[in-house]
Amino acid sequence: MTSTTVRSTVDAPSLQERLEDTASSDPTLIDVRTPVEFEAGHIPGAINVPLDQLRGQLDDICEVLSEHDVVLVCRSGQRAGQAQEALHGAGLGRSTVLSGGIVDWQATGGDLNRGRQAWELERQVRLAAGSLVVTGIAASTVAPKAKWLSMFVGGGLMFAALTNTCAMGMALAKMPWNQRGARATGSALDQLTRKQ
Repeated sequence: MTSTTVRSTVDAPSLQERLEDTASSDPTLIDVRTPVEFEAGHIPGAINVPLDQLRGQLDDICEVLSEHDVVLVCRSGQRAGQAQEALHGAGLGRSTVLSGGIVDWQATGGDLNRGRQAWELERQVRLAAGSLVVTGIAASTVAPKAKWLSMFVGGGLMFAALTNTCAMGMALAKMPWNQRGARATGSALDQLTRKQ
């Protein structure tokens, strides 16, 4: 299923200007990456609301954000776009995606609060998919039907590209090593409420 929502975006230099402008209030930055990715490096002042958590609390989050200027952040803009679509579908009329995500933010010299470094989710997906393909091919020398594992993974990657979703990424995001990042006191919803 492809999206028909027109994405509102802001590039990294424009967001930097907005954050440095003392005459206007800062937008609410919501980083939808996993806690471990957020801990590794995030824009100062951002609140971590992982994509799966955001989807699970859409109504409450939309209510809290209804009067906010919201900028959604992830690694490249893809997960932030999915968050924007989910929020829009739940009734939040306006939000903006940081185009190019943290990658572009960093490339243009934007500040990051850094913590313990870890592999980003997209790198984990590449490792898992590649490992499964190699395993399927290697195992097929002994058990010919094992080749179907490689075909299944390849088909999954094609489906992910066509639908702009990633089931493997969503599954990996829920793994314990991606949940271990340092969390601020209280839930993401509590943090958003305090920011009001």
